[in-house]
This record gives sequence, structure tokens and C-alpha cells, in this order.
Amino acid sequence: MIKSLDHVVLTTRALDKCIAFYTEVLGMQLERFGEGRIALRFGEQKFNVHPPGYDAGIKARHPTPGSLDLCFLADCPLEQVIARLKQHNIPIEEGPVRRTGARFPIRSVYVRDPDDNLVEISVPAEKT
Repeated sequence: MIKSLDHVVLTTRALDKCIAFYTEVLGMQLERFGEGRIALRFGEQKFNVHPPGYDAGIKARHPTPGSLDLCFLADCPLEQVIARLKQHNIPIEEGPVRRTGARFPIRSVYVRDPDDNLVEISVPAEKT
């Protein structure tokens, strides 16, 4: 019944820091839509971003900054990901480590975004 993921809502306590991390560090594209709404686009997906005080109407019962564990597939070698993280002074909490992805084995590093969400950045294990 379910084919793919369209978007996820990311609740942030610090909009400017959130946008900077996902655009400058991870390379996502900032998108503005509707009446002042914000999204971060990557590949065929996006995050809709809910800053402090934003009333989305229908939403999760208890949207909380820092409650997500995310895993992204990179489009470059993991060594380039690590170099970019170092360039932006983003500490790696763990990795590189081998993990089991949704479709194939992966190699990953783990960092935190400004809201303390856990962000795993991975590549297929055979592309090491």
C-alpha cells in the first residue's frame, strides 16, 4: 500500500541554526511555500520545518525538537562526508561503522543537528 516517503516534519527550536545545518552542511535546498512555510528539499523528499510557535493545525500530538533519528544516503564517498563535517566543525559521535540499511548494508557516521536530532549519514557498504 505504501510506496515511498514524501516528507517528514522537522520541529526546531532554533530556525536559523536548523536551516544553516541542513543547507550549508548537508547541502539541502531551502524552499519557501504557502504563507511563510519553510521546507528543506533533498532528492525526491523534503522536510517541512516547524519553528517555535508555529501552529500547524493538524500535527503530531507532542512535536518535540530533538526527538528524531534520521538516516540519509549520501551521493558521495563517506570520506567526503567526513571531510565536509570537519570543515563545518560538526563532531562525529560515532563511525564510520557498518550497519544494516533498508535496502543494503551501509557504512555510516553519526552527528547531531542543532536540535540534537541524531543524524546518520551513510553510503552503500560496497562503495567504501
